[in-house]
Amino acid sequence: QAELWKQDYKAALAEAKKTKRAVLLDFTGSDWCGWCIKLKKEVFDQKAFQDYAAESLVLVELDFPKNKPQDAKVQKQNAGLQQKFGIEGFPTIILVNASGKEIARTGYLDGGPEKYVEHLRGLLKGKKK
Repeated sequence: QAELWKQDYKAALAEAKKTKRAVLLDFTGSDWCGWCIKLKKEVFDQKAFQDYAAESLVLVELDFPKNKPQDAKVQKQNAGLQQKFGIEGFPTIILVNASGKEIARTGYLDGGPEKYVEHLRGLLKGKKK
């Protein structure tokens, strides 16, 4: 379900503004980082997460692949965001509001999509500005 995940950060913020949602940024190494791959498989690819996200979040994948070709514009954007948010390890999951202000950050959690959705709900609760 590729259309659920955007790569364009600015477009995601614009959509978040329009739909009054938070944005989930997934800083990932999709083709080399074990925990990133696990998180995608166990959570992001699952229906329970996708259903929640479709209603409540705008999803952005900020990928730092080692072997996959990547558009230069995307690469530059992702490197800039990595710097802006001070990302040191993958996966780092950051929730931001429509202005791009950080609400919370998290990472891999086991327990499957339902538990992860609950975790995200908790992070977003009371933090919607």
